Amino acid sequence: MIKTYRLLQGRLQAPEGDGIPATANALTADIVWLDVKSPTAEEDRLIEQLLGISLPTREEMEEIEVSSRLYHEDGAEFMTLTAVIQIDTEQPETTPITFILKGNVLATVRYAESRAFANFVARSHKPGAVQCDGGEQIMMSLIEMLCDRMADALETVGRNMDGISRMVFRRKPGAKVSKTTEELQSIIEKIGQDGDLLTKIRESLVSINRVLTYHTTLEADDKRKVKDARARAKVLYRDIVALTDQATFLSNKVNFLLDATLGLINLQQNQIIKIFSVAAVVFLPPTLVASAYGMNFRHMPELDWFYGYPGALAVMVVSAILPYVYFKRRGWL
Repeated sequence: MIKTYRLLQGRLQAPEGDGIPATANALTADIVWLDVKSPTAEEDRLIEQLLGISLPTREEMEEIEVSSRLYHEDGAEFMTLTAVIQIDTEQPETTPITFILKGNVLATVRYAESRAFANFVARSHKPGAVQCDGGEQIMMSLIEMLCDRMADALETVGRNMDGISRMVFRRKPGAKVSKTTEELQSIIEKIGQDGDLLTKIRESLVSINRVLTYHTTLEADDKRKVKDARARAKVLYRDIVALTDQATFLSNKVNFLLDATLGLINLQQNQIIKIFSVAAVVFLPPTLVASAYGMNFRHMPELDWFYGYPGALAVMVVSAILPYVYFKRRGWL
């Protein structure tokens, strides 16, 4: 699917119908953005006719080599970054998005729906919106929108970490061990989900940083545009550095909470094992006494003793109480 956006008084004009030009002649000077989503072979040929470029395939966009993601070909800049989508769901994903700048026209190629694109189009029509004088400014605005989405996700993860921290370190006293263990297991799942999202966000921030570095190092004919692009990229650099630091901090917190949760589970399991160990030690002396007087030897003086049976019971009780009292005083129970 292809959507074309034109400039109307410095702002984007939404496409009418499907927004697909019929021929290359329809690509007038006021068209600044072609949004290409999951292009077909026919749409690929149309883009080649309109801009004189060949769109990268999905396999080429997903390659990790820098030379395959950032290059100059047919008079156009090809820049591919990794974007995080479905941030608001429990299954966030990453998808490649390619920005193609040729002259004053921007073409974006993607194979998944991104909320950032829809938010940018919606905001571009509001009063006081950022002026979109060309494809380069649209690309910067889209990258800003992607960063805004990741910033919101980091805030959500931060709130989740605070809630998990309270659940881990401020448990209600007297809670049953089995119930607490189940709660801690669910906490581990939540920590894993947030950790996975943070990994995807950090990967996206690194790819955006590479795109901005590549774009600002290229020379352009219009020095004013170069200056404006570098000034705006400098602001984005600061945002990316701040978001990267925040993501790193949250990743460390995720690892800390994961270790703490696993440590609490181990402590609870050790507590259960300790109870069984103490019970075995407590009942060992009575078992020894009972075993001694359960032997079938003919010459045992205590067998003819009138108080032998209650005496043996008393010895077993005392031998069980003494270890319990000793463990209690040492603080082992």
